[in-house]
Amino acid sequence: MATYIGPGVLEIDTLLGGWTRMTAGYLIEGPAPVLVETGSQSSVPALLAALEDHGVSPGDLAGVAVTHIHLDHAGGVGDVARAFPGATVYVHERGARHLVDPARLVSSAATVYGDLLDSLYGRLDPTPAERIHVLADGEAIQIGAGRELITIDSPGHAKHHLALHDSESGVLFAGDAVGVRLPDLGVLRPATPPADFDLDQAVTSLRKFADCAPHGVALAHYGLLPEPIEMLQEAEDTLRHWAETAERAWRAGQDIAEALSKEFGANQDGIAEEHRAKLETLNGIHSNAAGLKLWLEKTKGDPHPHPH
Repeated sequence: MATYIGPGVLEIDTLLGGWTRMTAGYLIEGPAPVLVETGSQSSVPALLAALEDHGVSPGDLAGVAVTHIHLDHAGGVGDVARAFPGATVYVHERGARHLVDPARLVSSAATVYGDLLDSLYGRLDPTPAERIHVLADGEAIQIGAGRELITIDSPGHAKHHLALHDSESGVLFAGDAVGVRLPDLGVLRPATPPADFDLDQAVTSLRKFADCAPHGVALAHYGLLPEPIEMLQEAEDTLRHWAETAERAWRAGQDIAEALSKEFGANQDGIAEEHRAKLETLNGIHSNAAGLKLWLEKTKGDPHPHPH
């Protein structure tokens, strides 16, 4: 379940829930190889098997970097750190404490996911604090032989989100900051979950990515985007359209999820139910609506101010 998407960049299907082409990790090869994204805890067996098949032994991996600490990206960190005892764990400064003590993060995830937490994602084992390296914006992770991964602080989807730009392949590992585009659907959908979604920050992050002029943009969900600069512009346009649709519904006192479904559900016509189910499980309209509603309440005040 591993394929090259660029020079020394191996895409690994981490098989969330047994589904293919849903969640990806990326191995950046070199003298000090780094894995970008572990996937969920439930994906760890598939990930470790793929790395072993590729000849990566327990002493080989130098680093594990996560774009953010949501469980579908970082749930496997504790297990992977155990499997590769020499690997440094790289994370945004706002995410580090949650990898050391995941109790609050797991409790919050249980509220969001309910039964799906254990049946689909799993939880998150603690990582020893001394194994963790907090990344600053613009910092470089050295892969060796002149290759490095440059950090891009990229909030909007989450406060603890960062992207990584590979100096050799030109691929930018964008986590969820560009959105979700499952190959079986081919539709780019924003990822605007509670509690951190912020439109202005998300747009700023997309523009920072474009300024890097990446040769490719790799999503965690899923894979390499075609025509990266055009797709970044599409991501911004789509995100603004979702936010405008949500705000109109909110100001009118209507259900935001209903408005989003009506506006954007039609672009799934003709797509197999199985693929629609994958998208709704991973990046459902109701979750996105909840994030947009919270953002509107934080930034726009009361939609129906009462006269004095």
